[in-house]
Amino acid sequence: VQLQASGGGLVQAGDSLRLSCAASGRAFTVVMGWFRQGPGKEREFVAALRRSPDRTYYTNSVKGRFTISRDNAKNTVYLQMNSLRPEDTAVYYCAAGLRSDSGVYYYSDLSYDYWGQGTLVTVSS
Repeated sequence: VQLQASGGGLVQAGDSLRLSCAASGRAFTVVMGWFRQGPGKEREFVAALRRSPDRTYYTNSVKGRFTISRDNAKNTVYLQMNSLRPEDTAVYYCAAGLRSDSGVYYYSDLSYDYWGQGTLVTVSS
């Protein structure tokens, strides 16, 4: 599985961005996730979309502002980010988990088998 993340950029506080993660390769992904790593910070969980049944999960700081979704026809996962804040500034990574327990421990980067290259989001105040 190869993942290609895109959509980052420089925006002002309050603006919106939509990140995309295009997946290629034949593999059933149990969960797709977005993580981020801000300046001087460790990588942290942002959002996840688990299959069968479809469920979404978010870290508390983005609930109500970010939405993770999927377009099966395009094999692409999106992260719609609204009401962006300076503290959202980070490199955002998409990831795919293929193992049966990936959907259980969706918040841990250890649950993911493949990672995209990251896309930088900068939010100015």
